[in-house]
Amino acid sequence: MLKRFISYYGPHKKMLALDMLASLLISVIGMVYPVVTNRMLNIYIPQKQYATIITAGAIVMALYIVRMFLRYFVQYYGHMIGVQMQSRMRLDLFAHLEKQPFCFFDDHETGRIMTRITSDLFEVCELAHHGPENLLISSVMIVLSFIYLLRIDAILTLIIFACVPILVAVTLHYRRAMSRAFDDRRKSNATINAAVESSVTGIRVTKAYTNSAREVERFRVGDRQFVEASRSAYHAMAQFHSSTSFVTDVFNVFILIAGGLFLYAGRISFGDYSTFIVSVNLFINPVNTLIAFMEQFQNGVSGFKRFVEIMDAPPEEDAPGAKELKDVQGEIEFRDVSFAYEPSHDVLHGINLHLQKGRKLALVGPSGGGKTTLCHLLPNFYKLGEGGGSILIDGTDIRELTMDSVRRSIGIVQQDVFLFVGTIRENILYGRPDATEAEMIEAARRANIHDYVMTLPHGYDTEIGERGVKLSGGQKQRLSIARVFLKNPAILILDEATSALDNTTEVLIQQALDELCKGRTTLVVAHRLSTIRNADEIAVVINGSISERGTHDELMAANGVYKKLYSLQFRENDFFE
Repeated sequence: MLKRFISYYGPHKKMLALDMLASLLISVIGMVYPVVTNRMLNIYIPQKQYATIITAGAIVMALYIVRMFLRYFVQYYGHMIGVQMQSRMRLDLFAHLEKQPFCFFDDHETGRIMTRITSDLFEVCELAHHGPENLLISSVMIVLSFIYLLRIDAILTLIIFACVPILVAVTLHYRRAMSRAFDDRRKSNATINAAVESSVTGIRVTKAYTNSAREVERFRVGDRQFVEASRSAYHAMAQFHSSTSFVTDVFNVFILIAGGLFLYAGRISFGDYSTFIVSVNLFINPVNTLIAFMEQFQNGVSGFKRFVEIMDAPPEEDAPGAKELKDVQGEIEFRDVSFAYEPSHDVLHGINLHLQKGRKLALVGPSGGGKTTLCHLLPNFYKLGEGGGSILIDGTDIRELTMDSVRRSIGIVQQDVFLFVGTIRENILYGRPDATEAEMIEAARRANIHDYVMTLPHGYDTEIGERGVKLSGGQKQRLSIARVFLKNPAILILDEATSALDNTTEVLIQQALDELCKGRTTLVVAHRLSTIRNADEIAVVINGSISERGTHDELMAANGVYKKLYSLQFRENDFFE
């Protein structure tokens, strides 16, 4: 994992080297003050070298001015290195998410994913900047102060530095507890983000059912988990800091007693004693910095681990030697297809269907029978397992074709329309971003949405809000149909595209869909059986199997399941579930 982290420094090697050089100079300049202090007390002041005193002070001031600019460089450019590394990680993570199969998002909540992209990577950014800088400055300061103190009095130095092994032991002891505690806190933070995302997205449902109190209680549960996780994390951190601070305080006690005894015995001078006090503080400060760095290190490592967890999730990949689907005719065949989302529960059992170019096949039956699953398998959203049969387009198994070429050839209109934040123009052009203005308008006309768009103050540049909240259900559906018109696929999937609409709106949508279906091979999932009477073939799917198939007239004459469904629907005023 360390190699993966270091690899993100690659594009910033030169700036990192300059940052480290500036940090090194800051450390060296920091040692000037105790050296000058020693000479002041032992030589310049006793010998009354007033000019030298002023010169030495001026040199120290000049060096401090230089250090000011060096610190600015380290703070600004060092942070920018961290930000750019964070940006690259974020882009890598987002690009990797885009390559994940449907099943990945079935198992990962949006709010938790957002936590990985934002707050987790922020902690990684802080580690990327402060980590090398703190390690270098603190290490150099510790080494230089140790060497300098040895020159003054080796025995006194070794007595004082005997506390270092104790400090290291305490740090290692509490570091593990901190690591576990901060991991738990990050998971709890992700739970809170997931709850917020879910509640905000579903706020209209919450208000409609007057369940605000319940949502607050659900959030409170997640927040309580975060508080408890934070309690454990800060308990471990408090133990860590209080123990390590106590050890560093012992340094001052040692220098006070041992230095005083050495001064009393005449082993060192008053100037050396004063230098020891100043230099030991220069030693203690970087030690404290390293101790504080351990907390930042744990945060950064926890964030990077969670980043790596997603980056290691296997992406969707084409089969070796997969070829492009070209000159699509639109012939579709499901050959002995069986599928299960979970090994213990099959959704489809031995489905066999054949759909010629330009024909329309309707799938009907009770909810949960497997109709939508068939629609998800055709674009290869979910993979058929070994022995699960095969799905062919124009006679070629889709597993032997690139996923992009298959999906480019298929247009999908669903009941639950998803529109992106932005304008009407942007959402229609999502079907084909390089389309011209005229092509976009023609697609909107054919979807029966152009006239409505022209009534809006900003026309196609009208903002539609999150998920198209400013549009009605019928308007959103027609906008999604315009998007498919612009894509112009050879194969069309209509997954209950009109089931959530009122009768008047359904007529407009159905006209647009009929226009969309012309010349395309179409797979239709419908609850409203009146919309698929003219289908070339109808298949009744129940419990993952096809129980009946034929035209509308043939199935009605067979007096089977389809006729019962059809009769029930019309008896219940066009409503079927």
